[in-house]
Amino acid sequence: MSIRDWPAEQRPREKLLNKGAASLTDAELLAIFLRTGVAGQSAVEMAQQLLQRFGSLRALLQADLQEFCQAHGLGSAKYAQLQAVLEMGRRHLTEELRREQSFTSPDAVKNYLLAHLRDQQREVFACLYLDSQHRLIHYEPLFLGSIDSASVHPREVVKAALRHNAAALIVAHNHPSGIAEPSRADELITQRLKEALALVEIRLLDHFVVGAGQVVSLAERGFC
Repeated sequence: MSIRDWPAEQRPREKLLNKGAASLTDAELLAIFLRTGVAGQSAVEMAQQLLQRFGSLRALLQADLQEFCQAHGLGSAKYAQLQAVLEMGRRHLTEELRREQSFTSPDAVKNYLLAHLRDQQREVFACLYLDSQHRLIHYEPLFLGSIDSASVHPREVVKAALRHNAAALIVAHNHPSGIAEPSRADELITQRLKEALALVEIRLLDHFVVGAGQVVSLAERGFC
């Protein structure tokens, strides 16, 4: 049976318009993105099959071009559309963070960092440069690889903060393992950064560790 023959309240598009996007299942959301199914399958049935193939919606969104195009009914055009949707989501979060008082809205910062860092396959150390009202000036990945006292250079962080005329800083890095628990090395580099930035009167507001679906604040643990 075609989706057009379903009762109106069961059609994904109508359901979204009447009840909001949050009311839809992963398969229904994906079906709206797909727009049409393939021979013998509605868009919802195709979406359900894709979610089974990849294991989850997030795994589908993380797939590279080759893996994505191996799925029946998908191709480079759909991949390009999906990447555009993801990037629009990231830019929306950026604009939201720029409107917020970032230090008084930790949820906005955490959502922003999850969007940028949780799916990275290697460790990325990033800086959020803030103005005097703690609004975002610029986001910048600064170091790649294992994050420890040898690979994160406080002098480079200070130089970058001065270049962006930042009044305050939030730093963050991801754990590709998916576990967001800070290590002893994370605590030590946080203290070194705090001391180095203080010399040029720039405040380190927080150091976030990003896992698969969790973000841990070192400030909340007393390290900033």
